[in-house]
Amino acid sequence: MNDGVVRTAERVLDLFQGARLTPTQRRIAHSLVEHAAKAAYLSAAEVAELAGVSQPSVTRFAMALGYSGYPALRRELRALASDAPGEPAGENSMQRAVLAETEHLRRLAEELQRPDDVRRAAELLVAGGPLPVLGLRAAAPLAAYFGYFAAKVFPDVRVLDSGGTGLLDRLEQARAAGAGAMLAIVLPRYPRESVEAVREAKAAGYAVVAITDSAVSPVADDADVVLPAAVGTRLVFDLHTGPMAMAMVLLEAMCDAAPEPVQRRLEEFEASAARRNIFTA
Repeated sequence: MNDGVVRTAERVLDLFQGARLTPTQRRIAHSLVEHAAKAAYLSAAEVAELAGVSQPSVTRFAMALGYSGYPALRRELRALASDAPGEPAGENSMQRAVLAETEHLRRLAEELQRPDDVRRAAELLVAGGPLPVLGLRAAAPLAAYFGYFAAKVFPDVRVLDSGGTGLLDRLEQARAAGAGAMLAIVLPRYPRESVEAVREAKAAGYAVVAITDSAVSPVADDADVVLPAAVGTRLVFDLHTGPMAMAMVLLEAMCDAAPEPVQRRLEEFEASAARRNIFTA
């Protein structure tokens, strides 16, 4: 995907951020993002065929976003495509990739002006019992990073970073030990096992908080709270700057939701670290 198409797809995705969409409407949104280069020139019937939904569903989708109908949404899509900025002179592809990440972080900062979802997610995750943190394949390092710091202040953090038949066993064990909520970090290309694990967790009675790349992610329908953070796609492999920032913002909100035990455990850790001479500074 070239840079121009990537920028158009990002701008189309912005239309859906924060919208409360049904599963059918999420399929439509995903199709428009996936086919961003031509979405502005498709009829409602063509969009319906791409998404595998009915034509009236496309109309209802446009109205759910606040437009009078699909023609009004298509005009907006055409405006986004025609107004996409050109490449800045003198910048190479690596610079553009990094600059795109700064834009993702700027948008994330704007979303955090309304931190209700982050606070709600934090309240679910600190409610008590073990805390499973799911992150498979590309999301595994981020799950481990979150888990490393969360374990300093929460007593039973369980990072689930490998799939297979044992994954569901560990979810069941955590549930039996009193876990009530799970954090799922699910990033493109959306591992099938991650999506299935989220569904199994919901069926087992877990509340699920999902950090993922967009509001139309495949796990969005099964999550109680979705915390979207865009993934950089301008290099051969994705950049996860936004999801990492979101993960640490969420951990901060979790600490704020349980200040007294968090402070006590931090002090205990610092005392233990000093006694064992763990750090050089």
